[in-house]
Amino acid sequence: MDKANLSGVSEFVLLGLSSSQELQLFFFAFFSVLYVVIVLGNLLIILTVTSDTSLHSPMYFLLGKLSFVDICQASFAIPKMIADFLSEHKTISFSGCIAQIFFIHLFTGGEMVLLVSMAYDRYVAICKPLHYLVIMSRRTCTVLVVISWTVGLVHTLSQLSFTVNLPFCGPNVVDSFFCDLPRVTKLACLDSYIIEILIVVNSGILSLSTFSVLVSSYVIILVTVWFKSSAAMAKAFSTLAAHITVVILFFGPCIFIYVWPFTTYPVDKVLAIFYTIFTPILNPIIYTLRNRDMKAAMRKIVAHYLRSKKVSEIPLVARNSLY
Repeated sequence: MDKANLSGVSEFVLLGLSSSQELQLFFFAFFSVLYVVIVLGNLLIILTVTSDTSLHSPMYFLLGKLSFVDICQASFAIPKMIADFLSEHKTISFSGCIAQIFFIHLFTGGEMVLLVSMAYDRYVAICKPLHYLVIMSRRTCTVLVVISWTVGLVHTLSQLSFTVNLPFCGPNVVDSFFCDLPRVTKLACLDSYIIEILIVVNSGILSLSTFSVLVSSYVIILVTVWFKSSAAMAKAFSTLAAHITVVILFFGPCIFIYVWPFTTYPVDKVLAIFYTIFTPILNPIIYTLRNRDMKAAMRKIVAHYLRSKKVSEIPLVARNSLY
């Protein structure tokens, strides 16, 4: 980017999670394992949802899209962070920094709306079961996914419009493992108070509005099943408890970092781990291991794979004799 030359800063230094060599080696192994689990776990969900016809329903359609977003969200910064654990000089180019800011707000903004879509799906299924398939048609689900990506794109472009033209002429050290927008904005060579307020308003409107809609939908669902039966109430609460866990772990750090008065805290980069790493790894666990249909479908896929592998290992002559 030419703006990097005009501002005098061509790269930023990322301090990462720790300066201790021993801890960095531990973090390298730990987060490498987590990243592999995130990618494989979410890919397994996508494969299961697309290949098993019994899961071709609105809920699993949206779950597959959530898994794709989780892979993207984990991949925007984790590979760079893992590589930096083995590097003495943890730097990122100006354009790379802007790219990280773009993708983190694209994926987090999209996931917020996608979680609202999933809550709406559960609301319709529980509160309007007779009209579920009519309301949650494939067209409706596709529109909800398109809206989530559109909101994420508008959100990230508006955030970048506040920051991409900022002049950076002095300090270039970011106390985080990725280019966190609040910390990068603090490095600008001008009074960025107004820009910080605009960023807070932008993130606050999206975070608080989607969080409020989610909480409201959960309350409506619980109130609705309250009058049906204790068994229905227990089943709904069990399902929603998993959703609420994901929502709190995802929205809590986002709201603290981006909606809190614009002051950076050392704990911010620890909280950032929750929505960049732990939420993408918790989604497959919470939405899959607690779901009987998903577990049954996954067992079928694994059994089919193992059966195919055994057949391929049988000598060709012996295989022909079987038929």
